[in-house]
Amino acid sequence: MKKLISLLLLGVTLTASAQKHTCDKGKACANCENPYKRYTQNLPFTMPEVSAPQFPNRQVNLKDFGAVGDGITLNTDAFAKAIEQLSNQGGGRLLVPAGVWFTGPIELKSNINLHLEVGAVILFSGDDKLYSIIKTSFEGLETRRCQSPLSANGCENIAITGRGVIDGNGQCWRPVKKGKMTAGQWKEVLARPGGVKVRDDYWVPSQGYADAEKNADMNVVKASSEAEWNNYKRFLRPVMISLVNCKNVLLQGVIFQNSPAWNIHPLMCENVIIDNVLARNPAYAQNGDALDLESCKNALIVNSKFDAGDDGICIKSGKDKDGRLRGRPCENVVVDGCTVFAGHGGFVVGSEMSGGVRNILVENCQFLGTDVGLRFKSTRGRGGIVENIFIRDISMTDIKTDAITFNMYYGGKSVAEMLADGDNPDNTTKMPVTEETPIFRNIDIQNIVCNGAGRAMEFNGLPEMPIKGINLKNIVIKAKKDATFTNAENITKENINIIVE
Repeated sequence: MKKLISLLLLGVTLTASAQKHTCDKGKACANCENPYKRYTQNLPFTMPEVSAPQFPNRQVNLKDFGAVGDGITLNTDAFAKAIEQLSNQGGGRLLVPAGVWFTGPIELKSNINLHLEVGAVILFSGDDKLYSIIKTSFEGLETRRCQSPLSANGCENIAITGRGVIDGNGQCWRPVKKGKMTAGQWKEVLARPGGVKVRDDYWVPSQGYADAEKNADMNVVKASSEAEWNNYKRFLRPVMISLVNCKNVLLQGVIFQNSPAWNIHPLMCENVIIDNVLARNPAYAQNGDALDLESCKNALIVNSKFDAGDDGICIKSGKDKDGRLRGRPCENVVVDGCTVFAGHGGFVVGSEMSGGVRNILVENCQFLGTDVGLRFKSTRGRGGIVENIFIRDISMTDIKTDAITFNMYYGGKSVAEMLADGDNPDNTTKMPVTEETPIFRNIDIQNIVCNGAGRAMEFNGLPEMPIKGINLKNIVIKAKKDATFTNAENITKENINIIVE
């Protein structure tokens, strides 16, 4: 009976101020007090219990600070005043009622729960003048980008909860490839003011964006003056939810959508719970990852849905020298009960993994129509060690390319784009092993069912550093092509059934 009650509690949206619950006998019990405790029990690695942050029993209403939810009035100052007052009082809940709350960037502070009621939409402005250019990290490199629409830095006990929507107005920032859109969508894009059609099949939101792209390392650019940085501003499109060096974080129940770049990006955070959220972007959203958990420790990603224009659930830890110097692995992570509808990968590690990734459990998940199901990617120059990854009880359908892939030759393209372009990297010539050589080892993958894939599996390791110690057990894949294994050692296979159509 106690177990049944605990499971029922998990289906109820938690209040941000965690209350003590009682079991059927009216007594307090450990699982009732912390319904997240079960996720850190009986793991194949050691991980401390993670619980939701608690907040003072204090609430203010955004409307009391002069905010107007008409979708037109700019409410940046109202959000700032409300957060400042709550912070000065010791924290609490900032209630965002039903309405469309148009605003510039919002900065959270410690002990603040941003709570969106049903019908509440926070719509961020697409005016880049409202977003300062700041020092930050993007794609694992130290750089400068525009300030994120919603951010927190160095905070403790923060939450974004409720049943509302946060919209990043990403179409004002993102480039678009014609091949990813319908004819009607492409026509609409071309009609947007200020945009530039760089090629017949490629549009960017400003001439400054086009200028920056010519000098960029993938999506990271350098500039020699403030004038040049400002010219590049549209190119410096930010992640929508940026949480940096924060501790005790809860994201729960909210819809996060239409981000300028990555959608949700916890960076170097500790004790993170992402529960029952929906993170979504259009399928054509360039760099529109749903969730990028980077160099974080002790995190739960549970009961959530992801529908993205790039990777769905992605684990990272910095890129190349910058990531190695940071030296903070992404570790102790549980992903349970999640669904990924679209994107380049369902569950992904890399390609920025230079600080290491370890102690990850992914179970009870569904990947429906993603380009790849389980995607591990890196390249020479990264360094870093990915190890102790445990994946089990995964269901997949309509996977466009590989159900499972390990690709150590990642160059910024999706697997579908690599196949379409006929990329064929040299995987026979050995290079010297250095600190820049990525290592993938000790990964356990069990109980996988995939109905429909382009290829069952692809293992493409480095000749100087093969993929090692992968255990494959109880796997059924129906695919157009069989599995391939190159530069892979100590691969254990048990009860593998690949049906080639």
